[in-house]
Amino acid sequence: MHVVVPFAGETPKSRLAPALESTERREFARAMLADVCTAIQETGREPTILSTEPLSASVLESIPGTVEVDDQSLSVAVNAILESTDGPVAVVMADLPLVTPAVLKRLFDAVGDVIVAPGRGGGTNALVVRHPEFRTDYHGASYLDHQKIAREVGATLETIDSFRLSTDIDEPDDLVEVWLHGGERSRTALEQFGFGLETTAGRVRLVRTD
Repeated sequence: MHVVVPFAGETPKSRLAPALESTERREFARAMLADVCTAIQETGREPTILSTEPLSASVLESIPGTVEVDDQSLSVAVNAILESTDGPVAVVMADLPLVTPAVLKRLFDAVGDVIVAPGRGGGTNALVVRHPEFRTDYHGASYLDHQKIAREVGATLETIDSFRLSTDIDEPDDLVEVWLHGGERSRTALEQFGFGLETTAGRVRLVRTD
């Protein structure tokens, strides 16, 4: 199975701007990428990072896998991989630092022509594609779009219900999930940025502590 991890390297995680400075967002995005790729490698598979820009050798020292640069839109870049690859392809987003090897193995081993792990709000956080005619469309409510595309090409589709796969880190409120459940590099980055937990009215949130 060919495992692809799309990564927007030039302006990552702009919606985290209220919580993180631009240099912090770049560092945090790379930390999440490292956690995702490490979890993939621990399933016995080597990830291919599909990056919109080249990654420096110093960055790649801590991130397992190989890099393929493609600055096209996400759907176009992923579909190019599907068209050129014989055999199944898995696509796992780079902003899923809660994933574990066990969760990924469940995704990779699931039976069906197309396996979808939906994100919150109708997105698609991970895919396994075994049908030669299936192509992606990541715009809008892509989970619904991928269901429709699977029907159109006659592919069976299965949905993976997983908290760890559904939790993508896009908004400042998402950061607390990384602190509570995330991978080592992502949580370490938040600690280095000076964040800590604050409990108010029975709920927790992540705040700057210094």
